[in-house]
Amino acid sequence: MFLGAIADDVTGATDLASVLRRAGLTVVQTLDTFAIPAGADAVVVSLKIRTADPAFARSSAGQAADALRAAGAGQIYFKYCSTFDSTDEGNIGPVLDELSGRLHTTFSIACPAYPALARTVYAGHLFVGNQLLSDSSMRHHPLTPMTDANLVRVLGRQTRSRVGLVDLAIVEAGPRAVARRFAELAGAGDAVAIVDALFDRHLDAIAEASAGLRLISGGAALGGALARVNHRRREPGENEATLSIRAPVAMLSGSCSAATLSQIEQVAGLIPAREIDPMKIAENPDQLTRLIDWACDQIAGGSVLLYSSGEPGKVQAVQERLGHSTAASLVEKTFGSLAVALAGRGVRTFVVAGGETSGAVLQALRIRMLTFGDELDPGVPWTRSLEPDGFVFALKSGNFGSRNFFAKALELAR
Repeated sequence: MFLGAIADDVTGATDLASVLRRAGLTVVQTLDTFAIPAGADAVVVSLKIRTADPAFARSSAGQAADALRAAGAGQIYFKYCSTFDSTDEGNIGPVLDELSGRLHTTFSIACPAYPALARTVYAGHLFVGNQLLSDSSMRHHPLTPMTDANLVRVLGRQTRSRVGLVDLAIVEAGPRAVARRFAELAGAGDAVAIVDALFDRHLDAIAEASAGLRLISGGAALGGALARVNHRRREPGENEATLSIRAPVAMLSGSCSAATLSQIEQVAGLIPAREIDPMKIAENPDQLTRLIDWACDQIAGGSVLLYSSGEPGKVQAVQERLGHSTAASLVEKTFGSLAVALAGRGVRTFVVAGGETSGAVLQALRIRMLTFGDELDPGVPWTRSLEPDGFVFALKSGNFGSRNFFAKALELAR
């Protein structure tokens, strides 16, 4: 196995798997299991640790790394969002600490840059388009508000290790200069370095310089660069997944990102749609039964959209009323119940927005392994379940996708 990857949520894992597939690797994604399949160039283990307790995140990532190494992974890649979603407590830093210890390595790197999605790192600061991360909509994220764009500072608050920087001038100088800088930082006692990158060619240089590192971390784009630069590309069509996008499509959205809200607005007039109100379900559990009945009635006539997505203020009000963990658990249980009920009515194609929502849907349907087809949008591949067989998913991170994302999925369904 060329690469063993650990992703901190489900949609991030599918994003990475799609990029690796595009680079010519055969990829399998596992969910809720540390049983690693044989025969793939890369295996991406999906965890649900982005906002979990740091101790649980460390333990889960450590177990995944042990399983991947035992299966023959040459490198371990820790994948997180290209917006570095986390809090001052973690979990990026704690997981890197844990993995470094498990792999007996003293130096690793962190580079969330994803140029194709306009996420870039300059002077250690993360930009979303032409805005600093701290000036973007991520500043108001209900789970991981990113109020500091300086990744050296952000990661420094999360890890017990020293954090250094590989600046753009060094990356521009090429792989050898980057490798020398890695050695300098390691010699000075830095255990992890933020690496600048503005373009894909920068990621290629970083990937070449990282060939000898046991542990690498970043967004999906750096994972793709590792595959492009350091692995034999397969012939087009070799080991491709065959996917059939069948109607009706169940569209389930728990993401509260600005991108997802715009996508919901665009498609809501095309198919039956209903907003999920967590407060009503909390106050009267019968509301969930009625919601499921409505969804099942609608799916008999075609595709359907159900969403709990809302503006940050609305989401915050629910969290304050119910408590953060209770509100999250309620929403996830609702989407899981909807998925099971709709699958029982014959639905085999699900389009899901939001990492937590995607995890809840896959867990409820007891999906343990996925393989990959073409992308619906950059970073959002169509996936087919291997265990159990028969389901097709498009699992979208909240900020991903064009405004007509949901409509495009509808057009492809036959």
